[in-house]
Amino acid sequence: MQGPRPVVLSGPSGAGKSTLLKKLFKDYENIFGFSVSHTTRQPRPGEVNGKDYHFVTREEMQKEIDAGEFIEHAEFSGNMYGTSKGAVQAVQAQNQICVLDIDIQGVKNIKKTELNPIYISVQPPSIEILEKRLRDRKTETEESLQKRLTAARVDLELSKEPGLFDLVIINDDLEKAYSELKEVLLE
Repeated sequence: MQGPRPVVLSGPSGAGKSTLLKKLFKDYENIFGFSVSHTTRQPRPGEVNGKDYHFVTREEMQKEIDAGEFIEHAEFSGNMYGTSKGAVQAVQAQNQICVLDIDIQGVKNIKKTELNPIYISVQPPSIEILEKRLRDRKTETEESLQKRLTAARVDLELSKEPGLFDLVIINDDLEKAYSELKEVLLE
C-alpha cells in the first residue's frame, strides 16, 4: 500500500463520525478520500451503492474475503462489513489521504496489517446522549437500537486499551470535536 498514511476513524454508531467526516470532506475534498466499505445489509433510504457502501451479497463478500481481498471484516447484527484493499488503493491512487470508518474489531484487525494508519476514536460524552442521538435518527427498531447500545458499551470499554488509539475525541461539541480532528490530520 503506497501513498499518504491512512486515517482510521472508529467509535460507536451515533458518536458523530459521519457528521465529522462530512465536514472534513466538504472543507478538504481534494486532500481526503473515503474508503467505501462493503456490506451485506440492505441500503437504507437515501444510501447510494458505491458511495455510502458497496452493497453486495454474502456469497460475493465471502468469496473476496477468502481470496484475501479484505484488510478487515466483521459481522454485526447478522450482516457482514469490511474494508477491501481495492477501496483503499482507489483513494491512494488519487493521491489522497484515505479515511476508513471502522469498528473496534476492525481496528484490532488492522493493527495486525502493514497499513500503519493514524488511529482516532470518536466517542459520545455518555451512553445516555448516544442513546438519544440514535433514537432521534428514527432508523432503528427497538431491538436493533438495544444491539447498538450494547455494542457501544463494549466499544467504549475496549477503546480504553492503552496504545490502541493515537487520539480520542469526545464529541460533545461538534465544532470543538471537528477542530481536534483537523488539528491532528492537518499535521
